[in-house]
Amino acid sequence: MKKIFITAIILTLGIFKTSVSKELIDLKFIEMEVLRNGDVIGFSNYKFSKENNFLKVENETKFKVDVLGVNLFKIDSLGIEFYENNKLVSFESETFQNKKVKYVNLKLSEDKTQYLINGSSYKGSAALNNVIGNWWNYQILQTDTQISPLSGSVKKQEVKYIGDELIKIFDRKIEAKKFSLKSKNQNLPKDKKLDFIIWIDPGTNIILKVAYERMGRWEYKLKNYN
Repeated sequence: MKKIFITAIILTLGIFKTSVSKELIDLKFIEMEVLRNGDVIGFSNYKFSKENNFLKVENETKFKVDVLGVNLFKIDSLGIEFYENNKLVSFESETFQNKKVKYVNLKLSEDKTQYLINGSSYKGSAALNNVIGNWWNYQILQTDTQISPLSGSVKKQEVKYIGDELIKIFDRKIEAKKFSLKSKNQNLPKDKKLDFIIWIDPGTNIILKVAYERMGRWEYKLKNYN
């Protein structure tokens, strides 16, 4: 069983380019729609700024779910990631989720051997193979652990390649690679568990769509990029 799992990891990594693709490095923005049960309820947008070896990624995510005029769920979030030579060096976010405030302050340790996290759900250290769990970064499919962009919690995960699928984006069809991303610990409470289906364009390494089920069907769908 262990040999099979290792082989699956090798096959998954082989699908991607070995370094951050030129298309991602040169991006100016990514815009994604947030949908619930097929209706657009908000957005998750990323803005990229590059200077020499430094990359800044700014994210704004807003959406709300109303039923019969009553607000059931609302997210208003801002986050900033900083990279040096394509390596994460810091991340900050503040999120208003209904009446709760969540936050993350992450920085690379002085000896550059780990991340130090001060988050609303976790305070401590994390290994360097962690990726911030945002949907602009295809490297989330290349690791076995991610950091919540809302609360700073460290989440172990398993990624599996499902197969190729033709999906429609921008009124055109794209032969996408389809993956599942799930929590390694399946005994977690449902609201803490990772359980996503992700489609990615293998030519650009841009995530095209993310889908999951939680009080309805949710999707983050690529709307535009440049």
